[in-house]
Amino acid sequence: MHASNRTARTAGILFLLTFASAIAGAALYAPLLTDPDYLAGPGADTRILLGAVCELVLIVANIGTAVVLFPVLRRHSETAAVGYVAARIMECALISVGILSVLTVVTLRQTAGADAGEYLPVARALVAVHGWTFLLGPGFVVGIGNGLLLGFLMYRSHLVPRPMALFGLIGGPLMSLSGIAVLFGAYGQSSVPSALATLPEIIWEASLGIYLTFVGFRRPRNTGADLAADVDSRQQAA
Repeated sequence: MHASNRTARTAGILFLLTFASAIAGAALYAPLLTDPDYLAGPGADTRILLGAVCELVLIVANIGTAVVLFPVLRRHSETAAVGYVAARIMECALISVGILSVLTVVTLRQTAGADAGEYLPVARALVAVHGWTFLLGPGFVVGIGNGLLLGFLMYRSHLVPRPMALFGLIGGPLMSLSGIAVLFGAYGQSSVPSALATLPEIIWEASLGIYLTFVGFRRPRNTGADLAADVDSRQQAA
């Protein structure tokens, strides 16, 4: 298999893994995030810990997409490629804070004992922290990194069909603007307007993962650096 095809397939699999791990993590966290009295109840700590593991996998896959794609994307715009890597790292940092807040609630539930009721406000505050990290990370930074920057790079490079890349170019900023709207209370994060604003970005990331996994990169147009190198090689051969 050609090196570029291996790179594309690896990146595609990592993108699909981000989807699977993010969905699994959110589903496993549900008892803690939806029950304001989780600390005083029977709990589902093992399930929450499995959710944290899923989010750790998400972090690895997120950074993996950036690391794998960077050598390819930098040929078309090193500034945008570095920005994409930085956005991925920032997203993962926010996800990490969310993991820590959830794990702290689990620790409180396991150690509070009969005093669990006294720590309910603390637990609810930690759940609120997780909500904000989700809004600012997957809800805002992703729109800039995975949407706008990666969409621009893929559109410019022709590595994937341009109509597909347009979903990132349009959906990314739309998702980030929706995150700001949620921040100021225009509507809820799980509301219909938020879901509609997020849909183009979801289509972009899912289609990108599937395309790279099963099709690979399209033959990119030559960049200025590629053309110069080609001219030099021909002159040396002559």
